[in-house]
Amino acid sequence: MKVQLCEKSVEEYRKIIGDKVDEIKESAKNLTGLKVVNVNATAFGGGVAEILQNLVPLMRSVGIDAEWHAIEASNDFFNITKKFHNTLQGASIEITDEEWEFYQSVCEKNKNIVDEKADIVVIHDPQPAAIKIFSKARAKWIWRCHIDLSTPNEAVWNKFSRYVENYDKLVFHLKEYFPKEMAGRCVAFPPSIDPLSEKNIHLDDEFSRKLLKTLGIDVNKPLITVVARFDPWKDLFSAIDVYRLVKKSIPEVQLAIVSAMASDDPEGWIFFEKVARYAGTDKDIFFCTNLNGVGNREVNAIQRMSTVALHTATREGFGLVISEALYKMVPVVARPVGGIKIQISHGKNGYLAWNVEDLAEFVRKLIEDEELRKTMGENGRKTVIEKFIITVNLANYIKLFNEVLR
Repeated sequence: MKVQLCEKSVEEYRKIIGDKVDEIKESAKNLTGLKVVNVNATAFGGGVAEILQNLVPLMRSVGIDAEWHAIEASNDFFNITKKFHNTLQGASIEITDEEWEFYQSVCEKNKNIVDEKADIVVIHDPQPAAIKIFSKARAKWIWRCHIDLSTPNEAVWNKFSRYVENYDKLVFHLKEYFPKEMAGRCVAFPPSIDPLSEKNIHLDDEFSRKLLKTLGIDVNKPLITVVARFDPWKDLFSAIDVYRLVKKSIPEVQLAIVSAMASDDPEGWIFFEKVARYAGTDKDIFFCTNLNGVGNREVNAIQRMSTVALHTATREGFGLVISEALYKMVPVVARPVGGIKIQISHGKNGYLAWNVEDLAEFVRKLIEDEELRKTMGENGRKTVIEKFIITVNLANYIKLFNEVLR
């Protein structure tokens, strides 16, 4: 399925990054008319879809003939690829021969979404990875992996790796994710947020307050916000535990659990029910999802009105929600996993800790110290503009495309 795109121009970012716009345009001159096909699992839900929604139009704005396609598949397929996701991050789950065969058959059925005349194909994550072995496109192939591959389930990786062993380049968020046997073809650069997207664009405080009021959230009381998919690796149970510890000394504190139920993650519904049961009937815990009308603008407003952002994931490929909060000048308390470690500078724009008690103590400290929150918020915004906004990501892709075409 070809995803319809809005029009965006890199010129729109000049007010944020200045003359770096000219540098990006100059670096893309040799790529004018280059046909680039991006393929991922879904057009809605999750960080990859959000990135492509804004990145692909920017590629087009500098002269690249870029497209975005989402594969067509059943829930059975996505149940299997969720096993890939979990096992490639280290889980011990059995994947049967029949499931491997079914995965391949779906990728084969989707082979024609890659134009045979494509110059470069960028496949995102495990779901569409096997398309390459069936496609007739004589392009340069890039596998962009958005998950933490540092300690995979070896049995699964040994089977899965055959799908990506002949890619021209493999791209990861961090060098520590590189498979040793493929390290020579690997590059590392982070993903990005779009400061001009509906999820991050500036919102008037009055508008945000009214919106939170419709969700039942009291903007006059401290708010801890967790933005995460309902996924076992996100450990939302610990987020609730942190909130409960903070509530012992700050009774008025509230917790917002913000998420989108993605179409490629049937497991999400199971974890949503488990987390909701764990939260119980606490009137100060709010579930804010697309099920009750929460979209990108609502997420933006909730983040802007948050006192502290919290992230309790035990494994995380990158965690764009960290940069989203930091860009909105909200300090983040999180576990030091995956790409979170390069976004949060401990004591400068947030805090890093593993156990629930330490996380709660840092959250409490930030709620009680407004001046500290302000200083950390300013530092966080600077960090994101320098390293983690979409124009940096665009520049990295342009550099990569130039390299694979040499």
